Amino acid sequence: MLVLGIDTSTRQGSIALLREEDGALRTVEVAWLAGGQPSETLIPAIAELLERHGLEKHLLSLAAVASGPGSFTGLRVALATVKGLAEAFDLPVAAVSVLEALAVGAPRPAEGEIGAGRVVTALDAQRNELFFGEFLLPEGASGMVQEVREELAPISAFTAEFAGAAPLTPDEALADRLRAAGLSPVLVSRPSAEQIARIGHRKFLAGERADAASLDANYLRRSEAELVSAVRSGIVPKSQ
Repeated sequence: MLVLGIDTSTRQGSIALLREEDGALRTVEVAWLAGGQPSETLIPAIAELLERHGLEKHLLSLAAVASGPGSFTGLRVALATVKGLAEAFDLPVAAVSVLEALAVGAPRPAEGEIGAGRVVTALDAQRNELFFGEFLLPEGASGMVQEVREELAPISAFTAEFAGAAPLTPDEALADRLRAAGLSPVLVSRPSAEQIARIGHRKFLAGERADAASLDANYLRRSEAELVSAVRSGIVPKSQ
C-alpha cells in the first residue's frame, strides 16, 4: 500500500510518500515545497517524488490531505489536486484537520487510566482571533482521537472559556498572547505531510474516507470575496 501525504496549510508545505509493509507504515521520503507557491510547485513535486522511486500515480493506494485551517490558496490547490487524483485513478482520500493532527501528537492517558483525556489545540487566525479544536484522547496509543468541536473564535472569548488550560499550538506569537492572558500554552511542532499521511492511513483503515466530490477545506476565515458574496445573498449579516 502506497500513501501520499500532502500539507499545504502553510507557506512551507510538504509532501510525503509512505509504504505499508508487514502491517507497518514506513516513510519512503518527505519533500518540502519551496517558494510558497503551491499552485506552481505541488503537482510537479508529486510527479518528481514518484519518479525518484520509479512509481506511477496509478500505483497510489491513498491520498491523505491536510484540510486546514490554513492558507486559503494552499488548501484550495491541495484539495483540487487530490480531487483530480481521486477522479483519474479512483483513489481513496482521507482528509485530516491540522488541529486534529496537533491533538494526535499530544500525550495519551496510560493504559488502565479511567476515562479519556481532553486536549485543546489552537492556531493563530490573525485579527485577534484563533481557530481551536477540542478533542478527546483515547486510552493507550492505538485509539483515534475524537473531535468535540472545531471553531473560529475571538482570543478573548477563548481565554475566558479555557482559563487555566494548556492548549497546544505551533504559533509562538499566539502562545505569548495566551500566556499573557493566564493560560499555559504548550509549543509543539506543526505537523508535516508525513504526520498527515499517517493519520489519514489510520482513518482509512477505520473506514473514514472523504467524499472527494464534496471535499472542502477548513479555512481560518472566509476570503473577502466569499464574505461579500455571503452578505449579498443574505447567508451572513453585514456585521460578520
